[in-house]
Amino acid sequence: MTTPRVFIVRHGETEWSLNGRHTGTTELPLTANGEKRIRATGQALVGDDRLIVPSQLAQIYVSPRKRAQRTLELLNIGCRDRLPWQDQQQMKELDIRTDAKVQITEDIREWDYGDYEGLTSATIKERRQESGEGPWDIWRDGCPGGESPADITNRLDRLIDDIRSRFHGTAIGQPKANSNPSDVLLVAHGHILRAFAMRWIKRELTEGVSLLLEAGGVGTLSYEHHNLDEPAILLGGAFMVDVVHNAGRPN
Repeated sequence: MTTPRVFIVRHGETEWSLNGRHTGTTELPLTANGEKRIRATGQALVGDDRLIVPSQLAQIYVSPRKRAQRTLELLNIGCRDRLPWQDQQQMKELDIRTDAKVQITEDIREWDYGDYEGLTSATIKERRQESGEGPWDIWRDGCPGGESPADITNRLDRLIDDIRSRFHGTAIGQPKANSNPSDVLLVAHGHILRAFAMRWIKRELTEGVSLLLEAGGVGTLSYEHHNLDEPAILLGGAFMVDVVHNAGRPN
């Protein structure tokens, strides 16, 4: 039976992610090491016998930030259509592996850090102490001049409803032989994707988010018991068993 999944991919390393500076609206390129690691991630995790099977993707959502869009390019998903930010001259001859549509959406842009844009957590702590403010927790307090947890919840819930109504609701529980592609890929940012995982399992952000997602990291969300009402975080899968098994077969 079909159990649709959502793959969340954080953009590759940038100079600010490397030194811990909060990067919301600021446009930064990936570092050379960041690009190298994302290419390796695509080679390891994208393919017919890998975690992300391009032919099973129904939709790809990507942040408006260029670092996320570059990350999607480097994953080499093999989209049939031109990526929305590319012109015709930028298109290359690629191995077409998916008919999934790519949609840029503000719903998974990074948290707007407002007054804290470009600052490290240590600097924020120092400034709050100097001004007589208490400890800061983004999940509880949000960002002055930026977004609150309620703002984030509203836009993520809108996206989750879209995914479940358009792609997962009609596929879940169906025989695999009769099911159309239903997996979804999100390429975005650290805070917003951790928040997405929490809202996926219907947890309030103000409860605190004890989840980590490194630059270039990949996570998987799905459902228990083939049931749309039982969303879950998939901590581990057995996809690598297939890779090893196939590698051991004689040519």
